[in-house]
Amino acid sequence: MRIHSLPTQLVNQIAAGEVVERPSSVVKELVENCFDAGARQITIDIEQGGARLIKIRDDGCGIVKEDLPLALSRHATSKIATLQDLEQVVSMGFRGEALPSISSVARLTLISRTDGADCAWRVTADGSERDFDPQPDPHPKGTTVDVRDLFYNTPARRKFLKAEKTEFAHIETLVQRMALSRFDIGFTLTHNQREILNLKPAATEIEQERRIAGICGTAFIDNSVKIDFESSGLHLTGWVGLPAFSRSQQDMQFFYVNGRLIKDKLVAHAVKQAYQDVLFHGRHPVFVLFLTLDPALVDVNAHPAKLEVRFREGRLVHDFLFSALHRSLADLRPGHQEQAPAPVQEFTPQPQVKSVESHKSVYSPGPQQASLPLNVEETIQAYAALYPKPEPAQRPAQPVAQTKGTPPLGYAIAHLHNIYILSETPNGIILVDAHAAHERVTYERLKKQYHNGNVPSQPLLLPIKIKVSPAEADLAEQEHEFFMSLGFDLNRSGPETILLRSTPALLNNADTETLIRDVLADIIEHGMSTRVQEQINELLATIACHGAVRAHRRLTVDEMNALLREMEQTERIGQCNHGRPTWIELSTHDLDKFFLRGQ
Repeated sequence: MRIHSLPTQLVNQIAAGEVVERPSSVVKELVENCFDAGARQITIDIEQGGARLIKIRDDGCGIVKEDLPLALSRHATSKIATLQDLEQVVSMGFRGEALPSISSVARLTLISRTDGADCAWRVTADGSERDFDPQPDPHPKGTTVDVRDLFYNTPARRKFLKAEKTEFAHIETLVQRMALSRFDIGFTLTHNQREILNLKPAATEIEQERRIAGICGTAFIDNSVKIDFESSGLHLTGWVGLPAFSRSQQDMQFFYVNGRLIKDKLVAHAVKQAYQDVLFHGRHPVFVLFLTLDPALVDVNAHPAKLEVRFREGRLVHDFLFSALHRSLADLRPGHQEQAPAPVQEFTPQPQVKSVESHKSVYSPGPQQASLPLNVEETIQAYAALYPKPEPAQRPAQPVAQTKGTPPLGYAIAHLHNIYILSETPNGIILVDAHAAHERVTYERLKKQYHNGNVPSQPLLLPIKIKVSPAEADLAEQEHEFFMSLGFDLNRSGPETILLRSTPALLNNADTETLIRDVLADIIEHGMSTRVQEQINELLATIACHGAVRAHRRLTVDEMNALLREMEQTERIGQCNHGRPTWIELSTHDLDKFFLRGQ
């Protein structure tokens, strides 16, 4: 057949295949237009899961009458004008495809009024980009897009729609996620004339937390830490969940880049690595995070629906996210006052902490981990001087009174079943799993000792020849110093061959050839690798587990108090090396409820 041009409506329908997957896709495109229009209130009306009606109204700047036909034409936009604009997009939308694509598969009506205009103007479209005849309308300032009978002219696409309840659930989830990105905007969502969401603008932090609680549940706020990190032109804010507050699914993970909701492999990898040391196997962290950076450093044009982005400095972003989250989790220690942590040598770049706030009374950031001995017995005399305890005969039976010298985890009063330490605090009681807590204390101490010294390397009797791809050989050659810093002496010996001459002493029994291949693959995929560190940490965790006090060994009161003091100075003390909790608190209020006191 001869080459010919496709009809405009068919071209728009092809574009719709990329942009309009289901009703929630329409909602996403139209709400993003509301953001770009400067809206402060967005109303979304849905009928029959969006198949019958999607109607979105905003109070933004509006569209002048003469531009309405252009707004419904392909590749027409007010948001970019040059290639330079495309390289640093600051708006949510910019392709100029959404409205004509939607109008090609639905009955679309666009009504808009600008500030100072005598009236609004209304146009209808069918994706053909012709026969526009604007008509006056009494619509107030702002814009309404009315989308009816989605996929009415593409029955094959309509058959792929799920049940009404399912489609609306996708819309509701999307609106909630978008509402988290713009606290300054109010959102109203109705389904079949029934109000589902009514979110007021949230100016203060308390109002923002109330909005998050309304979407993610109050438990999220009660078990989260507010973070604010900035370094190297990158700024990360938001809320991260405590390791103990995790999920079986990745359904409560919200990440925004310059206000845009995204799903990104690099981000997911950095978050996973940050939580790896404290999260129970098979669980997923929860977070609402906002990353702000120069628009020129992120390509938002990598995906038709703009769900994925491409960072120009991927390794920098990965290291920043990992370091920021890793530090926020490390600073979760009981009872310390807010204090900026000291630099950590093993992470670069190291962000400066603006503020780290906890919403749970027993968790708050504190000073860096002190130089503590591994054995509990060695700390007894040192801590006895810091926290003088009342003599046993003088110690009151009732809860210890609030004093300036009372340590955050209180004083031990019993060793239950030779497993759990029972401690009394001014606020109630603390229960500690002695083995799990000492395991974390020992593990963190070993990690710090390891990172403060040079990585001991062990020469191999015979070099190991590893066959790799040319790209991997190039990478190994370029990253020679990186591998040396990890304890690997790796040299290129041919176009597709590298020689391994030495390995980290701690990994002398590991499958180093497979490890090297995996590290090279990680660097190609993510711009960095933590596999070596993971294996070293795994070995250190095993050592810590064997070195920790054993369950069923009776501890003296002095030993228990010494362990409590170490816990107060140890990073990530809330979980053992396997992700299990190490301690819990029961307040006097909790105890009163058990015994119906005051009722």
